[in-house]
Amino acid sequence: MPQLNPNPWFFIMITSWLTYSLIIQPKLLTFVTMNPPSSKPPAAPRTTPWPWPWT
Repeated sequence: MPQLNPNPWFFIMITSWLTYSLIIQPKLLTFVTMNPPSSKPPAAPRTTPWPWPWT
């Protein structure tokens, strides 16, 4: 059964993971996020009922 032969696919998998881990991932991690997390506690949303005009 040829699909059990790991010779060509294992090398491709290792090469792609090394490329991702060593080249692409550090470049992605250098981007600055547009919404950095803040240290303020989250505010509770106001839950006032909506005044429906037909009731």
